[in-house]
Amino acid sequence: MLSFFWLRCLLKMVKENIVVPEEILSFCCNGLQGSTSPLRAQEPGEWEEVPGAMASPSPACNPTEVQMSQLVLPCHTNHRGELSTGQLLKWIDTTACLSAERHAGCPCVTASMDDIYFEHTISVGQVVNIKAKVNRAFNSSMEVGIQVSYEDLCSGKHCSICKAYATFVAQGPSGSKVKLKPLTPQTEEEKIEYSIAAERRRMRLVHKDTLKDLLSRSPCETGTLETRVGSAAVPAEKTRVESVELVLPPHANHQGNTFGGQIMAWMENVATIAASRLCHAHPTLRAIEMFHFRGPSQVGDRLVLKAIVNNAFKNSMEVGVCAEAYGQEMSISRRHINSAFMTFVVLDQEGRPCTLPMVAPEPGDGERRYREASARKKIRLDRKYVVSCKQTEVPLSVPWDQSNKVYLSYNNVSALKTLVAKANWALASEKGKVRMYTLEEDKFLSFRIEMSVHIAAGQAFSLLSDLRRRHEWDRHYASAELVQQVDDDDMIYHVVSQKLSSENKPQDFVILASRRKPCSKGDPYVVAFRSVTLPTHPASAGFTRGETLCSGFCIWPESEETSKVAYYNQATPGYLNYVTTNVAGLSSDFCATFKACEKFLLKNKEDLIVRL
Repeated sequence: MLSFFWLRCLLKMVKENIVVPEEILSFCCNGLQGSTSPLRAQEPGEWEEVPGAMASPSPACNPTEVQMSQLVLPCHTNHRGELSTGQLLKWIDTTACLSAERHAGCPCVTASMDDIYFEHTISVGQVVNIKAKVNRAFNSSMEVGIQVSYEDLCSGKHCSICKAYATFVAQGPSGSKVKLKPLTPQTEEEKIEYSIAAERRRMRLVHKDTLKDLLSRSPCETGTLETRVGSAAVPAEKTRVESVELVLPPHANHQGNTFGGQIMAWMENVATIAASRLCHAHPTLRAIEMFHFRGPSQVGDRLVLKAIVNNAFKNSMEVGVCAEAYGQEMSISRRHINSAFMTFVVLDQEGRPCTLPMVAPEPGDGERRYREASARKKIRLDRKYVVSCKQTEVPLSVPWDQSNKVYLSYNNVSALKTLVAKANWALASEKGKVRMYTLEEDKFLSFRIEMSVHIAAGQAFSLLSDLRRRHEWDRHYASAELVQQVDDDDMIYHVVSQKLSSENKPQDFVILASRRKPCSKGDPYVVAFRSVTLPTHPASAGFTRGETLCSGFCIWPESEETSKVAYYNQATPGYLNYVTTNVAGLSSDFCATFKACEKFLLKNKEDLIVRL
């Protein structure tokens, strides 16, 4: 009761702009830190769902789920009375680590963090709610999903702040890796996150290659700097910051390793100083680029943190920051702990982004960082546009190029996996071994047709992933030409359909086909299709350009010689009128096509074995 009394006093003082006595502030900051606790079973009528708030706990909650609630006090904020992003990163890392350790049953360390986009700032007196749970466990690493929102205690308003994904590694005695037990998802949401976690892992592994590939294809952009009215270029050297921190026991976990969140907080601090030196204002952190921890640091280490503005665009700037560690004052060699890239903006009184000064890069490495920042901006925008948007917000045909190929492939496969994991599929018809299901959802009507086929899953995967052979069993296809082999797993085809459009012209499609083999036991083989646009294949007068939103195959092994083949198709809004008046005919058409698919698989599996 005493603590609650002081808490009420502090909130009243903050609201009435009364200077808070140092004794009270110290007591509240040190003694009233937020709680971290697992969810308990919900009693009937106990919780009321509020739009934008964190999901209410349920009796069948994820055993790895951890929630943290923190009251934002003056000691947590910056000069504007807003929660320091560094403090928020510490809370995020702590919550995610506790979730990872709950699943692993042993200490865990932060390995990486995906992009984080901060949608809003949080003010003093508001409550930060953080929820973390393990989405999927691999061999010795696991992905933890984190949701952050804030709550205004006075108005009852809830608002989302960010969503993040972190990778943690379980560590045994002496830092040895620990093999993790598998995670079994229960709810529809958990099944979707579990399935897509494998795609996010794949995207992390190729992130660096994407940047290198884009830089190799981009011309040097530092020859001439852009001009802005009333703005002179600021030498990047003037924004350079270097600071040192001594790792003390409060900064480390029970193993003596520095908390990843603490390192991120220190990095955010020096990055903010570098950004301020460019704009001579107080910047706001908007995004943190995906980054990896390269090694641990321990209690007693000295961490050297360096930051510099790499590039300034019209309304945003990228700050590069790195952390290095050394053990003793006289030590010469330093260990590279982490590097990160943070995007800042400067907001006016109405919350609108201000125009920033230009940056003049240093010769050599500075010019390289300048060009890389431009490439990262393009990749970041592509990734945010393609990966972060809801399905209804992304156009059917997204332009394909080298900078977004990884993220279009991710979006292609994850959209199909999301559709597969949906609940409430309803059996529409069953003819022999062929079963057809439908799913009505918002503006979309989806179909699933499945049957068991006497063929190994790997063989069916090889045959069905080649669109050039689709016309052999699907009478709707006239031809399919491979126009670009992106890599071993992604191909782009120009497909011509037999069906005539309302303009009495054949339809054509430009389709990205993405293949995935199982990531672990129980996963299906996946072949996903979606429309893209290519400059080399624009719409022509002889065809009506069609589009496919989400379709593809999932193939599950049932035995060494038998597999379940399922085809999914999410109908676009323009297709719904036809569907609703032709359900019976459509069902018969689907079943006939799938029967032809089975004959094609059985006929060609022996030839495939001989070729392999």
